[in-house]
Amino acid sequence: MKKLFLCLALFSSMVAQADDKTVSSPDGRLQVTIACNNGHATYAVSYDGTQVVKPSALGLVTNLGDFTSGLTMQEKASQMSINNRYKLTQSKRTEVDYKANRLQVDFNTEKRVPMSVIFQVSNNDVAFCYQLGRGPRDNPKCAIIEREATAFNLLDGTTTFLSPQITPMTGWERTKPSYEEDYEADAPMTKASHFGVGYTFPCLFKSPLPTEGANVWILISETGVTSQYCGARLSDYKPGTGYTVEYPQEGENNGFGSTSASIMLPGFTPWRTITVGSTLAPIVETTVQFDVVEPLYEPSEKYQPGRYTWSWLVWQDSATTYDVQVQMIDLSAEMGFEYCLVDALWDTQIGYDRIEELAAYAKSKNVKLMLWYNSNGSENDAPQGPRGVMNNSIKRKQDMAWMKRIGVKAIKVDFFGGDKQETMRLYEDILSDANDFGIQCIFHGCTLPRGWERMYPNYVGSEAALASENVYFSDYHARQEGFEMSMHPFSRNAVGSFDWGGMMMNRYMSRDNKSRHQRFTGDIFELATAITNQVSVNCVAMYPNNLEELPQFELDFLRQVPTTWTETRYIDGYPTRYAVIARKATNGKWYVGGINGTNAPMTLTLNLPMFAGKTVTYYVDELDKKAQKTQQAAAKAAEKAAKAAPQTPGPRGRNRVTLPPYWPTPAMKTLKVDAKGQARVTLQPMGGLVIVE
Repeated sequence: MKKLFLCLALFSSMVAQADDKTVSSPDGRLQVTIACNNGHATYAVSYDGTQVVKPSALGLVTNLGDFTSGLTMQEKASQMSINNRYKLTQSKRTEVDYKANRLQVDFNTEKRVPMSVIFQVSNNDVAFCYQLGRGPRDNPKCAIIEREATAFNLLDGTTTFLSPQITPMTGWERTKPSYEEDYEADAPMTKASHFGVGYTFPCLFKSPLPTEGANVWILISETGVTSQYCGARLSDYKPGTGYTVEYPQEGENNGFGSTSASIMLPGFTPWRTITVGSTLAPIVETTVQFDVVEPLYEPSEKYQPGRYTWSWLVWQDSATTYDVQVQMIDLSAEMGFEYCLVDALWDTQIGYDRIEELAAYAKSKNVKLMLWYNSNGSENDAPQGPRGVMNNSIKRKQDMAWMKRIGVKAIKVDFFGGDKQETMRLYEDILSDANDFGIQCIFHGCTLPRGWERMYPNYVGSEAALASENVYFSDYHARQEGFEMSMHPFSRNAVGSFDWGGMMMNRYMSRDNKSRHQRFTGDIFELATAITNQVSVNCVAMYPNNLEELPQFELDFLRQVPTTWTETRYIDGYPTRYAVIARKATNGKWYVGGINGTNAPMTLTLNLPMFAGKTVTYYVDELDKKAQKTQQAAAKAAEKAAKAAPQTPGPRGRNRVTLPPYWPTPAMKTLKVDAKGQARVTLQPMGGLVIVE
């Protein structure tokens, strides 16, 4: 009898396995398996034959019923191949050849309202979403999605590189959440998030494989969020379940709007994305966030990439005056930059009439203005004006018509209220209206962009991270700039254009460039961020004094550095330690940027096939022998202090970078790349390199 039960159990297991649905990437290395056992749907992901995402829950909870249990998977599944070539105008490459295999698995419930899960698997990328259909009598025609069961159950021993979500209506003038919290590197999954409400997308993980010393990198995010849905985040890790998708918090947007999503039927959720690689190359180079979305409208004109000056970063609110902005326009003209951003309080400190005069002056210098706006009137307490314009459809269109008339070509909109569908609708309304008037949009104090470069052709980029303003605000973040900037190519900037807020060329965070705290990075580090960071309208945070202070070769580089790229390649790096990224400009030239985020020198052998056998221009931060000895002593002292002290020296328990008060010497040299495309280079502590053909 025991043998009979064992045979029956084995047979049942075999039947369940046979009913599973699978879909693989075109190269066969990435495979997704969908199963349904005891009414519960799951998926699992394997890479090169090894499971890297364990069976993880699928399903939705809606006002029409619970689609997380009592599910029956249909026997037949719809499969097809996708081959889609498309163009991008403002991202990490200009042409994409997207090949994927698509699988749609249908589920029935006792409610008889069908649910489908659609998977699209390309080389290194998994994207999946849900579709809810209509009932048997063509009703209902709408639904409320209350929450998701979607989980990501990662391998034991996985370490994390995450930024926590924060509770709503907190921080300065109750402006949070704004995706501006500290990253923590190499943390265990079991460590709770700092504020107890999970993590913001994107989320980077490093998982150990059974082969000794082997790892796999996994980046989890979402894309395709419009006014028709809310944004999401990941929960804290739950043993046995993993991370789950969580919807916005009740208090976001000052409590206004639902935390759920309201959709028409049939209707779709946004795409959940998983990028997998044995190296960080697939993470840096992925286009999955654009592959599964489509443009929502045509551009009203050909939008111009470029660079802009910005007085506010170091000179702050008091600099938003007519005379100072004339200086910044003159600086843009002198450097050949396309734009000048006039920041907060221009409505009261300059006024609409004089902005018209300023726009005319900028036009005479072949420079175009960008204007700052507060996004809201009721979402938080941020006081800077103009307020109550961008959240009001009538006033918004009136101001945009005025901007078009006087030649303003872009806006930067700040201080959004979270991830609710109501807030996503505001983003989309601003973008759509701005396109009608030929205006590009940058967002700050905001959420993560989710495929928006392709969906909204006048979208430029977002902040959505601790950015350059924090280097100004505190010595701590000035010291942490290397840590933060060497994180973003592998996470924040991997999924969307990132308006960091400038290559900072002042050595001190003050108008006289002599007082307050210093910048701790080398000049070439700052230049390199023009390449390691990607955004099509990029800030060069320099000031008139820099024209006399910077070496001529730095000024020449800033005058010609591109902001749009036909191709992006990962060269080397490790999140929060260092990053080396190569990008090919639209003029056919390759640019390589490298930054060292640590307090120790780093010698690397770079593989640069684009420069094989060539002698190339090489910008690098260098230390003389005396400085090297001082640096080495400082590094040893810091290491000794770190071992002796409790491991909580800074926010989130991170060790602060400790450097002596001097800067590496920037140099312009030549570098010989051998016939195999290899070159040996040294990145100084908080230093950088740039290589150009």
